[in-house]
Amino acid sequence: MTDQTIDPQIHIHELGQRARKAARGLLTASTEAKNTALREAAKALRDATPELLEANGKDVDSVRGKKPDSFIDRLALDEDRVEGMASALEQIAELPDPVGRQLAQFDRPNGLKIERVAVPIGVIGMIYESRPNVGADASALCLKSGNAVILRGGSESRHSTRVIVDCMQKGLDAAGLPADAVQTVRTTDRAAVAALLQADEFVDLVIPRGGRGLVELVRDQASVPTLLHLDGNCHSYVHEAADLDKAAEVIRNAKLRRTGVCGATESIVIDRAVADSAVPKIVEAMGSDCELRGDEAAVAIDDRIKPALDEDWNTEYLDQIASVKVVDGLDEAIEWVDEHSSHHTDAIMTEDADAARKFMTSIDSAILMHNASTQFADGGEFGMGAEIGIATGKMHARGPVGLEQLTSFKYLVHGSGQTRP
Repeated sequence: MTDQTIDPQIHIHELGQRARKAARGLLTASTEAKNTALREAAKALRDATPELLEANGKDVDSVRGKKPDSFIDRLALDEDRVEGMASALEQIAELPDPVGRQLAQFDRPNGLKIERVAVPIGVIGMIYESRPNVGADASALCLKSGNAVILRGGSESRHSTRVIVDCMQKGLDAAGLPADAVQTVRTTDRAAVAALLQADEFVDLVIPRGGRGLVELVRDQASVPTLLHLDGNCHSYVHEAADLDKAAEVIRNAKLRRTGVCGATESIVIDRAVADSAVPKIVEAMGSDCELRGDEAAVAIDDRIKPALDEDWNTEYLDQIASVKVVDGLDEAIEWVDEHSSHHTDAIMTEDADAARKFMTSIDSAILMHNASTQFADGGEFGMGAEIGIATGKMHARGPVGLEQLTSFKYLVHGSGQTRP
């Protein structure tokens, strides 16, 4: 059956039925079996490296000249990135099993003993765009947390995704676990996305990972509960008490280490008290690798900065571009960042602990950094092994979504014959 002959509604229904059955099978899966599946999937990925790179080459060729370099960077795989995917699976296998954790325990006066324990969510729909490694990370995290997953990667990465899913299923087979615990939507028809978002009968949670357009589509069309990952208009603020050399080095990394990730700094905010020194240092640190667009004050200090437009302050560039805003102190910086941030990750550079505490307390973002690159906004860097996304909402999970965030809980009540009066 080819993409063109698949009926999206029937296809999602079939995937959902198989995923629900697989999820029931995972409820009793041992930690050892799940870890075996992950390690065997890592081995399968390494063995399939030539096949995966060939498939990825088809994906890249299909968009070359049509998409920006930052998009192709997110899409492209090489041997190092495949090894990174395989290593991530092994790292997740080494993490504690989040299922069955006792979250609370208390005794009632009538003798009832009550436990709250962590359990899988069930079936998760993962909708993402161009990065093939998201499919591997999401599959591994869902498997370790006892969830079945239905992947719907971007059409641009479909060849890569299918090889990755085949490797995950080989790992599941080797461990005696249901292969349908990891499946992918095998049609590029966008009607399949709509069907997945309405598949309440089978899907317990949908997680989108991609640009604002994708996330808003999921938010607006889903009847299934969602865990949203909005764009990353991340700010790095240089406070008047910052070590300016340190700030310039950190901000260069925050912007340019990888421009296409959601934790990249897009906006640089600088205290007027140190702007005359800080602005040129940052311009020098960026060099010719980054176009800077600033307000009047920034442009007046260094004419290598281009004048910014109003839309620059709210733009996630995902490119070698950043905005520069000069502010009158900490309070104005807090007001500016809170207004323009997407509330993903924001940072302050300062040697003043009180100023750092005020900034980090006042800004309502999922992640706040002090004297560190915003590119540390990553589940792997947080010790989670990997992440399924950065949640920017406030319900259920916030920040990096790792194993613990992919569980729910239930109550176990133990009695000795009590009846309620």
